[in-house]
Amino acid sequence: MPDTLEALESQRSQFLEEFLSLGDLRPGSITAVVRRCGKPSCHCAKPNDPGHDPQFRLTRRVAGKSVTESFRSPAALRKA
Repeated sequence: MPDTLEALESQRSQFLEEFLSLGDLRPGSITAVVRRCGKPSCHCAKPNDPGHDPQFRLTRRVAGKSVTESFRSPAALRKA
């Protein structure tokens, strides 16, 4: 049997309260980028080498434009 409108509105309010209690929440996407440093003598310059460890980046919209930034520390990545 479907829930009543009153019950659904109450549930929505409860979800909203839980969501707002999460604290610092930012829109965007976190991606892992495997990169090559560009040094010809480095292992990453060899064919079929996977490159260096992934660098994590946050991409988000600011004033209608995409902005990508790297995390300064592992703590900043965990926080995000």
